[in-house]
Amino acid sequence: MKGYLLAIDQGTTSSRTIVFDAAGTILGQAQKEFAQHYPNDGWVEHDAREIWTDCLALCRKALANAHIDASELAAIGITNQRETTVLWDRASGTPLAPAIVWQDRRTAALCEQLREQGHEALVQERTGLLLDPYFSATKLAWLLDNVDGARERAERGELAFGTIDSWLLWQLTGGRVHATDATNASRTMLFNIHTQRWDDALLALFRIPAALLPDVRDSAADFGQTDAGLFGTPVPVAGIAGDQQAALVGQACFTPGMVKSTYGTGCFMVLNTGEEAVTSHNRLLTTVGYRLGGKTTYALEGSIFVAGAAIQWLRDGLRLISHASETEALARSVGSAKGVYMVPAFTGLGAPWWDPHARGALLGLTRDTGIAEVVTAGLEAVCYQTLDLLEAMVADGAGRPTALRVDGGMVVNNWLAQSLADILGVRVDRPVITETTALGAAYLAGLQVGVFSSLDEIGQHWQCDRDFAPRLNEQDRRERHAGWRDAVAKVCRRV
Repeated sequence: MKGYLLAIDQGTTSSRTIVFDAAGTILGQAQKEFAQHYPNDGWVEHDAREIWTDCLALCRKALANAHIDASELAAIGITNQRETTVLWDRASGTPLAPAIVWQDRRTAALCEQLREQGHEALVQERTGLLLDPYFSATKLAWLLDNVDGARERAERGELAFGTIDSWLLWQLTGGRVHATDATNASRTMLFNIHTQRWDDALLALFRIPAALLPDVRDSAADFGQTDAGLFGTPVPVAGIAGDQQAALVGQACFTPGMVKSTYGTGCFMVLNTGEEAVTSHNRLLTTVGYRLGGKTTYALEGSIFVAGAAIQWLRDGLRLISHASETEALARSVGSAKGVYMVPAFTGLGAPWWDPHARGALLGLTRDTGIAEVVTAGLEAVCYQTLDLLEAMVADGAGRPTALRVDGGMVVNNWLAQSLADILGVRVDRPVITETTALGAAYLAGLQVGVFSSLDEIGQHWQCDRDFAPRLNEQDRRERHAGWRDAVAKVCRRV
């Protein structure tokens, strides 16, 4: 059997494609950053057409770099930035407007209005989510209300809605398949995670015509084949999952209680809760971890909007560094931020605060504060936010984990990984392959087409590159976290 798998990992700031073999070894890859658009305060947009053309070119480049012909691929898997909303014309495949990114806060007022009207309980009960601009429903409603003729055309069935996975699938299959998987559907605020169906009451609440919606399939499923003209031969698309759920699979967190945290543009901690959809009382999200063979595995998730994006801001906004790799040496040079705290609420704060109006701040500055302290504060902010998520999960009844599996571009920084262990008081395990989001998409595709026989077989591929044991004493840990909580209280109304 052909054992090569191509993963499309479409993220918030860049698109990446990776060719894996059946052992999970990277044979070839390609990556490209793309433009971010900020037309108004709190607005974040992407050009969906640019994302598609980039992904297509990167697929071809990764295959070339791996010295693999498309005919040797067993399947393609897709993983994607979640919640980002695309509305397009079914006949032409052209977007009607820029994609509204998950970070976008333009619908904060609508969410507050719906919350004041008492609708949040219904939303949380059926979707596991909170009423927040983060999710797709209010973004789609905004597009229907603000793009000329969109609502009327949607009701006539002329338009299609999708998160980025659906958009890419539509393009890959030449418009033949309009589908998504249960993980991405669970992030739209329109999908009932208990019945595993689009929810009529929520569609009515947000005024969304059902004709817009994609078919919802398992995370490993038949999603059709690529148009033969794209790669010279049709290739099955056999796996789809939102980026954080794909990382859960890539980290082989298949047992209830296992937890992973991914550090990319944002930070996302996901705890496998098995067959139980645990309702959070600490403003975490209940979500679909993955759905295989019609069986749903649930998860608790804490979402941090800004992690690596803070380092990107230090690089591109303040120009304190020229490359993210410089942060490790700077942090080592000072050891800690010395009482400086960065609250990176550039687009509001996510879990457990969920304050869309919070804005970023640098606090604790003194005459002695320099570039190294500010950069270190940016790294430490990631650790403190992760601790907030961990404590919320424990308060929701999860046991404190013995280890946290980490991945994403930031964790190649050994100082950050050690600081995470110190501030959390938990061992941090970094795998050999840190691109676990793409790996998870490849695993799901391989599971569908028979490259892998089971989750157990996939789990046997996971290997630890390095573990980081906590070294900070409990008193210092508590004092530093208390300083962080004081800093958050300066910008957040919900502390």
